[in-house]
Amino acid sequence: MTLPLLLNGIGVSALTRKSMLDELGGEDGRVLVLIKMGGGNDTLNTIIPLEYYDNLIKARPNIIIPQKKVLEIEAGVGFHPSMGGMRDLMEEGRLSVIRAVGYPNQNRSHFRSSDIWNTASGAKETKTTGWMGDYFTSIHPDYPDMYPNAEYPDPFAITLGASASETCQGPNTNFSYALTNINNIGTLKEGGEDIAPVNCFGDNLMFMREAVRQTNAYSSRVKDAYDKGENKSDLYEQNNMSLVMSIVARLIAGGLKTKLYIINLGGFDTHSAQVDTDDVTKGRHANLLSLLSGSVRAFQDDIIKLGLERRVMGMTYSEFGRRIKSNGSNGSDHGDAVGMFVFGECVSPGFIGDNPEISSDVGKNEAVPYQFDFRTVYGSILVDWFGASEDYVKENILEDFVKIPIISGCVSTSNTNVSVIDPIDVEVSPNPTADFLTVRWKSYLEHSILFISDEMGGTILRRQVENDRSQTSQYTLDLTKFPSGVYFIKVIEGHQHKVKRIVKI
Repeated sequence: MTLPLLLNGIGVSALTRKSMLDELGGEDGRVLVLIKMGGGNDTLNTIIPLEYYDNLIKARPNIIIPQKKVLEIEAGVGFHPSMGGMRDLMEEGRLSVIRAVGYPNQNRSHFRSSDIWNTASGAKETKTTGWMGDYFTSIHPDYPDMYPNAEYPDPFAITLGASASETCQGPNTNFSYALTNINNIGTLKEGGEDIAPVNCFGDNLMFMREAVRQTNAYSSRVKDAYDKGENKSDLYEQNNMSLVMSIVARLIAGGLKTKLYIINLGGFDTHSAQVDTDDVTKGRHANLLSLLSGSVRAFQDDIIKLGLERRVMGMTYSEFGRRIKSNGSNGSDHGDAVGMFVFGECVSPGFIGDNPEISSDVGKNEAVPYQFDFRTVYGSILVDWFGASEDYVKENILEDFVKIPIISGCVSTSNTNVSVIDPIDVEVSPNPTADFLTVRWKSYLEHSILFISDEMGGTILRRQVENDRSQTSQYTLDLTKFPSGVYFIKVIEGHQHKVKRIVKI
């Protein structure tokens, strides 16, 4: 049983308009498929910044993909050769790549960083509820009392696996139904109808009875939807990832009103044997990327042929990326930022953000610094895909939230438009520096935010700078008391982000 009960929820206005409530509960409501690349994906061998290829060879000579084998997407960037399926989606305009996603004060622990990503908390904040669990609670504060019902007969979320996803944990209950085997969905005996004693034992007995009743009701709905649904794509391969993705497509096609599906593709903790010694285009990492790319390509083909393409979108995430330098075991160690894929008919195709800057003298602990806070990505999905208000995101996820234009081609549910402005052109000088550093950029908004982080991703300084719009802004930093080493300056101008690497000598 995967649905603990007894929720004391609080009501929060999460939608921009009342009609969205009906859409979210209706058969034509939108669906998000969330795929975790568990273990920490090596983003530099996945989304390869070709403009820094010569420096990558120096930093990771034993694992770098040969340039002639890289699937070049556009000038300066390409995909791993195992990702032909995602390359096809990019060419079709159905794939968006958000470069270098992370958070301030990156934690390189699998467990802690996974908690941060699942709960949308800050690195120094501990939360016990998931980011989608909070969102579901804001719409359904009385859950699970009187659920399922005629208006909401289906699970709000389904985890394809043995346990419910932490992303869906509410204050005292999880909104996710764990589906282990679609061909072995049974029902549990619901027990007697005798009156439970008024004591702790009785409370637990009633808890179990209600949990069994609800689980049986959801199980029946899932099985019915699967039996009614179908798959129309012939691109699925004979592997578990393709099987899981095909089940999701079939459940949606069968009329299940579930809003969120969570899938875990593990194995990305590639400290060793990330590549084959005889052919670096093959190996453990290549196999995982092939599973992901092929199954996503088949799923999207299926969704289109089923006529569901404007209702369904998918997104990947990983708890962190890997360090820039490879190790001596043909692998890579825990790092910071990681690229995210968003796929579907309604995404803004192409790349969001800049290639991470790779220096010719990469430090041992240096990793890709984050350009985009992952909570900004979550918030943008909630606003433009699920119809949450920006106020909800600012109050519950990230106070400084500014929406990223991830979604286009479909009617936005947001009440605020995001204008596209020229990318930020940031200059830092002198670099290297022994004392003072001046940062200059073209400003469009009333204020910008300036971050400095160290080689390990720790935030050292944050400043809000008042701007004179359409003018060049500048800020001088006193680094005299900073230890020598590598640092990163990030300028945030609305939804535009720019990171520059500096060296303190």
